[in-house]
Amino acid sequence: MGEYSRLSLGDGSDASEPSAADAAQLLPLRETKLYKRRWLMLFIFSAFSMSNAFMWLQYGIISNIFLRFYGLSTLAVDWLSMLFLLTYIPLFLPVTWALENRGIREVVVVAAAFNCIGAWIKTGTADPHMFAMTFFGQFVCSIGTIYMGIPSRLASLWFGEQEVSTACSIAVLGTQLGIAIGFLLPPILVPNVDDVDELAYHIRIMFYISAGAATVLFILEKPELPPSQAQAQARNIPPEEYSYTASIWNLLRNKPFMLLVVSYGLNIGSFYSISTLLNRMIIEHYPGEEVNAGRIGLTIVVAGMAGSLVCGIWLDRTKTYKQTCLAVYFFSLVGMLVFTFTLNLGHLWVVFITAGVLGFFMTGYLPLGFEFAVELTFPESEGTSSGLLNCSAQIFGIIFTISQGKIIDRWGTLAANIFLCIFLLIGTALTAFIKSDLRRQKANLQKTEEQTKAPADLEGAVPPPEVLKEGKL
Repeated sequence: MGEYSRLSLGDGSDASEPSAADAAQLLPLRETKLYKRRWLMLFIFSAFSMSNAFMWLQYGIISNIFLRFYGLSTLAVDWLSMLFLLTYIPLFLPVTWALENRGIREVVVVAAAFNCIGAWIKTGTADPHMFAMTFFGQFVCSIGTIYMGIPSRLASLWFGEQEVSTACSIAVLGTQLGIAIGFLLPPILVPNVDDVDELAYHIRIMFYISAGAATVLFILEKPELPPSQAQAQARNIPPEEYSYTASIWNLLRNKPFMLLVVSYGLNIGSFYSISTLLNRMIIEHYPGEEVNAGRIGLTIVVAGMAGSLVCGIWLDRTKTYKQTCLAVYFFSLVGMLVFTFTLNLGHLWVVFITAGVLGFFMTGYLPLGFEFAVELTFPESEGTSSGLLNCSAQIFGIIFTISQGKIIDRWGTLAANIFLCIFLLIGTALTAFIKSDLRRQKANLQKTEEQTKAPADLEGAVPPPEVLKEGKL
């Protein structure tokens, strides 16, 4: 193949900013293959993430009912949801290390085990005096959130360059579907009745249903051959040359990526806060509408699922990562403003429409951030970059949920939502300043150029990647 040039970081790169990509060398084209079972792996992961996401919201969307059942303050009930945000933060570093050294399968199996154990603990807590135990069960379930950095890693390991963003979007859909079910089912399964014994019965039924679903074990594995040349190059780094600490440090010094970390945290943190406090927002203006509060949450997430798929397919076709992220972020801000100033009009159908618009863009942003991060940080681990994004989102989610809850108690929902709009505006501005340095795309393109320049009769030449797909080598 002749001499191999080093991986270019793009015209917009800061030459004084070292990264793992500077040292990555372009090696000869390697055999790649797209395994048909990649879709099964994607389905298995999505099914687990759906179960865990449901655990997160099963208290929040009927917070007024649990507040009365356990005799608690609003903040105590909010912590049943915020636990999922808090637990991920200290677990971020060991989990990303485990992803690199133990693999996806073991991380997901451990997460599924904690999710299952916590769900069964909660089945015995449908009693007004058992809040401490239900809090513990929720904490055990929250350890299952260690899966949250996996979607982009799973997509890169199993899917080719023309479908990786779509695959990441589908992986995120599992979480979104779990959130949607978490909005829809609890208000239906646990009606707002006065009789405590009847209420305990309904709560117990909900816990048993969620525990039964969480009992299924999910298994993922790593494909034998990489799906793309970029993934082949990332795998080609010798283990002795890889340092987890150095990888973290490289990411923290990557200025475009750190801007994305903050802007992603502001957007998804706002979504977490809205999801946790949606019941209180709706009940303030529409008393007795717990079921419709859940349906509005469902509308937000279902619209977001559509947004995620559209954005994933769009990214695979256009590779316009920054432009798409900026556009979706801006419309998230617009959607939040419209939702804020129409919530108190007294028409639930208006709230459904504005919530759907908000959800399409705000929830649809989830996979965009993951994929843009992988592009900005290649060849660093996808699990580590996604983990940092999630850590930022959890921190902002806790801050926003506590702050917005206090504002609702003192000044009402309008002021609380304006509070979030201000931070979404800041996030939009930060996104505009991110330099679009698509390192993964450059690795794939440069590999292809090296191949086309090679003599056709070169001994040991490897056929184009499309010939290698589905085992046609």
